Amino acid sequence: MTSNDRHHSERSTEDPLQAIAGTARPPVIAPGHTFGTVTDKISSIVLTRKTSLGWYAGFGFAFLLTLLLLVAVTKLVVEGIGIWGNNVPIGWAFEITNFVWWIGIGHAGTLISAILLLLKQTWRTSINRFAEAMTLFAVACAGLFPAIHTGRPWLDYWLLPYPNTMGLWPQFRSPIMWDVFAVSTYGTVSLLFWFVGLIPDLATLRDRSQSRTGRVLYGMLAMGWRGSAVHWHRYETAYLLLAGLATPLVVSVHTVVSFDFAIAILPGWHTPIFPPYFVAGAIYSGFAMVLTLAIPIRAIYGLEDFITARHLQNMAKVMLVTGLIVGYGYLIEAFMAWYSADRFEGFVPLNRMTGPYAPYYWALLFCNLVVPQALWLRRIRLNTIALFVIAIIVNIGMWLERFIIVVTSLHRDFLPSAWGRYAPTIWDWSTFAGTIGLFLALLFLFLRFLPMISIFEMRTILPEAKIDEDLRVI
Repeated sequence: MTSNDRHHSERSTEDPLQAIAGTARPPVIAPGHTFGTVTDKISSIVLTRKTSLGWYAGFGFAFLLTLLLLVAVTKLVVEGIGIWGNNVPIGWAFEITNFVWWIGIGHAGTLISAILLLLKQTWRTSINRFAEAMTLFAVACAGLFPAIHTGRPWLDYWLLPYPNTMGLWPQFRSPIMWDVFAVSTYGTVSLLFWFVGLIPDLATLRDRSQSRTGRVLYGMLAMGWRGSAVHWHRYETAYLLLAGLATPLVVSVHTVVSFDFAIAILPGWHTPIFPPYFVAGAIYSGFAMVLTLAIPIRAIYGLEDFITARHLQNMAKVMLVTGLIVGYGYLIEAFMAWYSADRFEGFVPLNRMTGPYAPYYWALLFCNLVVPQALWLRRIRLNTIALFVIAIIVNIGMWLERFIIVVTSLHRDFLPSAWGRYAPTIWDWSTFAGTIGLFLALLFLFLRFLPMISIFEMRTILPEAKIDEDLRVI
């Protein structure tokens, strides 16, 4: 081992969060890396690193939760949605709450990948790959809930506009139909964007794999990539076009989801603040989930050199900004209810603050508004444990927000004779816990068999690549 290698080995054991505590602008990648060390570090996690007992334990736990989802859905199909706590007037309950929550989590991946790519933000390169994967897994979990919420999921093909013998067509004036197209389009474009970005790295794994099975599988997925000038030209063109397509989807998808509520005439839902409010909330919860995943992944796989303090700080700043926008949405929602002088609208915020679900409302304000204010402090943004705890709390708070929006607007309608209460059953909780298991199981498989960080994009930000790093940062 040369002196340079020893220096790099000693430096890599230090936490960059502590090393740069006194600097103003942390690096995007720790100094001392070359093209070779970047490729070796990332590819070795997939190809040469032995699968740990921790991975088996984590995947086993996630798989058990996924089996719980299978049991819950089977029970639902056999007995019907009566096993849930849904009732009249609360026909939308846990399932729509979870649908909106999962869709929101899926927002950060496309935002990091597409919008930050177009804005030439180099700090996205270390986190965009697993953020894109997170998007796909979250959309898969989200799409499950509307399908099973219909009560007859085997007839969900009726939602598709195709010529049929009965002459029946979907009701296109319903925002539920808009969801079908918005979410499916978002999922398709996100999948293409993620896969196209993987192609050069799949070719690297193909060339480095020591097993024939690995060479065949990665070779098929790499689609004949050889790294020629023609291949790179076509790749960059396709990647940029997909980024351009994905960018408006970040705004449009959760806007369409908000129309599920805003188009209704119910007090608490019928408001124009919902589209921007929902989009900001989606980015807020999405970045919280990215931090929730990035911090343990960074520690377990020793990726402190690649996912540096700059990445964590920037994500914390985005969370702080979007959290303030969400707080502004809460304020405007309450103000307009009072200013409208509509007794029904004015009752909604009062009911949320003092009604039977008041503890959940105050808990969401604490989680989404009070706790994230700690991110104003730089020492908090440099503390990985504090960031992880805040991200977990924000995820809980954003789930509570969706629960309050759905349930409190339904359980107190215009007529007191139509009032009711909702309490989730064990099957509501089992379905939700099962989707968390499905999300984690897919994430564990992704971390084990595909590069969690883009190899070629990390190489482009090295000094040898002569890339101008004087770019705008958040």
